[in-house]
Amino acid sequence: MGQTLLEAVVLLGRLDPGVLAIVWLSFKVSLGATLVGALAGLPLGAWIAVAEFPGRPAVTVLLNGLMGMPPVVLGLLVYLTLSRSGPLGALGLLYTPTAMVIAQTLLVAPLMAALTRQTAEDAWREYRTELTAFGFNRRQAVATLLHDCRFSLVVVLLAGLGRAMSEVGAVMIVGGNIDGYTRVMTTAIALETSKGDLPLSIALGLVLISLVIALNGLAYGLRQGAMRTYG
Repeated sequence: MGQTLLEAVVLLGRLDPGVLAIVWLSFKVSLGATLVGALAGLPLGAWIAVAEFPGRPAVTVLLNGLMGMPPVVLGLLVYLTLSRSGPLGALGLLYTPTAMVIAQTLLVAPLMAALTRQTAEDAWREYRTELTAFGFNRRQAVATLLHDCRFSLVVVLLAGLGRAMSEVGAVMIVGGNIDGYTRVMTTAIALETSKGDLPLSIALGLVLISLVIALNGLAYGLRQGAMRTYG
């Protein structure tokens, strides 16, 4: 085990181009999915927090439930949609990085929407009287809450990015784990472990763990900084 770990460290130390390409694609796909998911998830979560409509509790429960959507099930649904016989098969997106972005977006958007709803709902309880007195409509209230909660929402974004980067099932199904094209850290770890290439698996695992820890550290630092600045 010690020799395998040493080989993994050496692999990282020499900045192997293959490892760097896998890490870069992982970050690019996950960041793209997080940004697209945020454009949908953050406004949706804030709108649910302030809106009043029949069935709102059911929508909230459904949104929370989608946070736990099994990635392999989601990947299967996207696969069926993008396959040749699927409704979007003509686009030829299956087994491409774009398909991976789509799958990860559908995975992280409910997570960010649910977290945003809780954050915005807490702020709405505090500011509802004032915003209503100023005559704010729902759209203006949503925009105000998103701006007021911006530091907490950065944490939401980082949570979405961390979830996307650590996902394997959906991207394996829709991306195909093609070497040099759709192979990301999680799928590479799964493949190389099955092949017995433990040094590469461990090297990628160390990178992935380091990135996730760094994201959590950044989220904590932003929250603490906001609390010191704004009390």
